Amino acid sequence: MNLETFYEYCLSKKGVSEHFPFDEDTLVFKVGGKMFALSSLLQWEKNEPSVNLKCDPERAQELRAEYDDIKPGFHMSKVHWNTISINGNISSSLIKELIDHSYELVFKSLTKKIQNEIIELEN
Repeated sequence: MNLETFYEYCLSKKGVSEHFPFDEDTLVFKVGGKMFALSSLLQWEKNEPSVNLKCDPERAQELRAEYDDIKPGFHMSKVHWNTISINGNISSSLIKELIDHSYELVFKSLTKKIQNEIIELEN
């Protein structure tokens, strides 16, 4: 997966916006004002890309046990976040599945009002 594919896939999800809340390097994708994906642009430029994604704690442990390229979230809650090395042995389809999972977890944590506002948005 390249940066453009990652970027476009995240932005294709309903109600998603991009931000740089920490610095000019860390690209953050939010739904309903809450983060679901973040990545360092500098790491992409160095050809060492990774992405932090929210994950169900039990599934996070299973993924880390199964894949060497999935680690506890860097600078994040190690329980709820994973860091995925993009150039590792993780397929693009699994990365997309994990982006979807992260988005859904965050979306479900939003108030019903905000969820309904997002659902009503046009694609």
